[in-house]
Amino acid sequence: MYESRRSLLRGMVGAVAIFSIAASASLGQDPFPKAPTPLHPGEDEPSANPNAKSATKVHLEENQKDIKKNIEKLYDLASQLKQQIEKTDATAVLSLAMVKKAEEIERLARQIKERAKG
Repeated sequence: MYESRRSLLRGMVGAVAIFSIAASASLGQDPFPKAPTPLHPGEDEPSANPNAKSATKVHLEENQKDIKKNIEKLYDLASQLKQQIEKTDATAVLSLAMVKKAEEIERLARQIKERAKG
């Protein structure tokens, strides 16, 4: 009785495997690909001016310029803070100006991080 159940189960598993292989093979590349549809209804060409930049690309370029400008500013602030710290005594308490500069550096670094994320 158990042998007949096992053989029935093996047969069913084999049939399912064959059908799944046949189904995945039939989902291959389409032999008759469809023509690309125009981007806008009634438009024959994809775009009238192929050299025109898309809005997202312009936004990304502006974002990149802003990031570069902020990085330059961050570098300058960090250099100034480093020079101030080198001039002070290691045992002395940091001045309020140094703490404020460090906070500004931190704020600018966060802005750069958020811009980089998009």
